[in-house]
Amino acid sequence: MKLKLILICFIGTLFSMQAQTSVKPTILENTGIISGKITDKKTNEPLPYVNIVVKENNKVITGEITSDKGTFQIKNLALKDYIVEIQFMGYKTITKAISLTNEQKNANLNTIAIEEDAIELKGVNIIAERSTIEQKIDRKVINVGKDLTTAGATASEIMNNIPSVNIDQDGKLSLRGNENVRVLVDGRPSNIDASQLLKQIPSTSIKKIELITNPSAKYNPEGMSGIINIVLHKNANDGFNASINTGLTFAQTPKISNSLNMNYRTGKVNFFSTYGNNFGKRFNEGRISRLDDNSNQMFDIVNDNKSHLFKIGMDYYINDKNTISAYTNQNIFVGDGIVDVNILNPNPSQNVLLNSKYFSDNTDGTYNVAFKHLTKKEGETLDLEINHSIYSENQDASFLTTFNNPNIPSSSYTDNLGDKRQNSTVNLDYVNPLNDKTNLELGAESRIVRTENNYRTNNSSLSNSDYSYDLDIYSAYATFGQKFKKIGYQLGARFESYKVNAMLNGATAYKDDYFTVYPSASMTYSPTEKNQFQISLSRRVDRPSLDQTKPIREFSTPRITSIGNPELDPQFTTSIELNYTKTIAKGSFSTGLFVRSIYNEINRIIYPDPQNQDQQIMSFDNFDNNTAYGFEASLNYKINSWWDIQPAIDFSSINQKGLVSVLNSTTNTFDLVSKEVTASAFNARFNSNFKATKSLRFLLFGFYRSGVDGVQFNGKEMYKIDTGGRYSFLKEKATLSVRFNDIFNTMKAGFDGQNPYPQVGQFTWESQSVYLGFNYIFGAGKNKNLQRKQRDNNTKQDGGGLF
Repeated sequence: MKLKLILICFIGTLFSMQAQTSVKPTILENTGIISGKITDKKTNEPLPYVNIVVKENNKVITGEITSDKGTFQIKNLALKDYIVEIQFMGYKTITKAISLTNEQKNANLNTIAIEEDAIELKGVNIIAERSTIEQKIDRKVINVGKDLTTAGATASEIMNNIPSVNIDQDGKLSLRGNENVRVLVDGRPSNIDASQLLKQIPSTSIKKIELITNPSAKYNPEGMSGIINIVLHKNANDGFNASINTGLTFAQTPKISNSLNMNYRTGKVNFFSTYGNNFGKRFNEGRISRLDDNSNQMFDIVNDNKSHLFKIGMDYYINDKNTISAYTNQNIFVGDGIVDVNILNPNPSQNVLLNSKYFSDNTDGTYNVAFKHLTKKEGETLDLEINHSIYSENQDASFLTTFNNPNIPSSSYTDNLGDKRQNSTVNLDYVNPLNDKTNLELGAESRIVRTENNYRTNNSSLSNSDYSYDLDIYSAYATFGQKFKKIGYQLGARFESYKVNAMLNGATAYKDDYFTVYPSASMTYSPTEKNQFQISLSRRVDRPSLDQTKPIREFSTPRITSIGNPELDPQFTTSIELNYTKTIAKGSFSTGLFVRSIYNEINRIIYPDPQNQDQQIMSFDNFDNNTAYGFEASLNYKINSWWDIQPAIDFSSINQKGLVSVLNSTTNTFDLVSKEVTASAFNARFNSNFKATKSLRFLLFGFYRSGVDGVQFNGKEMYKIDTGGRYSFLKEKATLSVRFNDIFNTMKAGFDGQNPYPQVGQFTWESQSVYLGFNYIFGAGKNKNLQRKQRDNNTKQDGGGLF
């Protein structure tokens, strides 16, 4: 109940909404004021961001939070009797009765000293029992609870439990049915591919996940379907605090994951750190059958991966107006992969076995320094942030082809891939509340990206290559917004200079230089404090990635090789979105609609290798304009004191275009033919939590994904059911969790296609598994004197250059 009141109070403050009585009061009637100052009873220090809740007849009317100096003032109150509650984490709640009359319109509570709650100070549980979903003005926030962290060992394994997010069998991420999504960690981009990054982050290191589906002009414009920001834990509690998590996944072989979150705060300095790791082999199997020659490709894939994630940082609170922060994220990954492809033909003498081995190691380091200055004017801030990241990967691969025909000798070769990427960003953000209803934000950013890709091989039919892909991006933005009682709006534009230069073996492979404006607009309407409508519009871009552009193999099998296209152009998207959020007595409901117009769309193409008609080449190309639309809905509902549910559905549809190879029976060759399909996807999730006792809880999760038609292949439907439980003991400081994933072993990725050859297939992985986890929390656990809103989030949510 306390969390609900705090949330309502925060939303009320953010949007400056006042609850209305059944008869709308006149301006003269709403002349009451309640004011005061909140301090710590022991230290006499002012307490900022304390929640002040105003109630009438036990119903929340409005609210406010205290300023940096601990003061508050609530205006425009009808002349009535109220109950004022003063709420702050780690402190006892104070209740005051207030009566506003014509004779006493101003109620000054003077200085109220609140004292620490000894019961709450025994320990702070940094992971909530269940996940909650908050619909904010520009994003949906999933606060990760124990029900989600129990879902699996890594971020990749819990993503499928989140509405509108999907992870396929290869670990590729999509948002609202589209893979063009930007993934950030603590608000900063990573040089690591998202599918690999998500497998390296332990689920217990995640505090929350933010879905920003239609970002405003203050955010960088990459990502057609939006932004997913993964916020790691960062505590700022007094003294020393820590939590230890360890997990074991039982599948074909055991897999181990661990994480440790710590912080130490004393005086003006707060140190924080996170460490997580994942170890274990992962198995995948697959089959692709060609119907024209009755041949089969049998895949046997084993990945033995070891990953480490470090995060270390500190905050230094110079004074009440100035804060400097610094942190580094370090990812270390070592992986050995074995891919065996066995091609079986009706004539056994034509059988072929390809054994591929991949040995990879990569490191990714991010270094961040930020300075925040608060002026004397309430709400006016200046932020400077410098970020530099370095990524390095080395992959050695060996390929051995063995023929069943003794007259054909075996062949083998080795190759090496080396990747180096550097991303340097400097951004400056300024926020100025011109008055209590009007806000102006300005920002500028410089981003320099340098990449190198080197390929070496001893295969005489292949060539060594050196490829580089460099970006220089300079941008500035401005947003202007106003908030009234029921309506708020924001207009903005981002101005960007973009330059790309790609070089292949010393020669220019692609070059572009352009200036673009990315406008945005949004409006919110709140007829009551429990109902909110939002409509937004933005223009975004998807720039080709390194893997999409480099003309070097991404992977290779006896029948298909994936390479990039250096001549890919960016694709641009204009998106409009309508959302509705309703707060109900026992939860909340949110739904949304979106429509996208896509120009110069990037899509997959597949065609036979000109040098070998049995070999297929997979690459990328640009196509004409396109449209997409969809909707989503989710409910967070507490049925009673021991049972809550969180159902969610989403639907997306896009008119996909691509090139397919069709056999010309006259010439017995393949022609590239344009193909267009309507790809519609429907997903449904149902999460249910049961509280058996104060310490014992159970959960049940169901997932369904419909079949999806594609340009190259048609995907089959997928579904599963998970179940689990968790038990808390040692005065709630320790938790033991268990989860049985895919209890009926139904998750399988099936597909079929007609071009360039008629074929059907299916891939399976270790979807059925049992996860056992243990969590223990210890330390002072006293959360006091929070002087910076962004401290807990570890990101500047209103920063222009942040994304």
